[in-house]
Amino acid sequence: MYIYNVTINIEETIHDEWLNWMKEEHIPDMLSTGKFSKALMTKVQVEEEMGGITYSVQYTTRNKETLQKYYDEDADRLRSKSNHFTGKFVAFRTELEIVSEQNG
Repeated sequence: MYIYNVTINIEETIHDEWLNWMKEEHIPDMLSTGKFSKALMTKVQVEEEMGGITYSVQYTTRNKETLQKYYDEDADRLRSKSNHFTGKFVAFRTELEIVSEQNG
């Protein structure tokens, strides 16, 4: 299993609109590609020097090949839908391979 992690710092002036868009549109759009089995959105509990509010969204996918299909077939189209927020956020993406998972 793989996790496609997107960490986003969003300006407070547009935060509420962006958060609603993420929950109501963007994350459902990501899941509707069929390439991710679930999404977990978390709020980072560290105050950034640059200000804003930081979130991490983790999308679980089967393997590296499926993630590559997302990049090839969907990424540009879905990222372009965030143009309304251009200049109001900073994002970076990380690919994580699940090595072990345990439940308590």
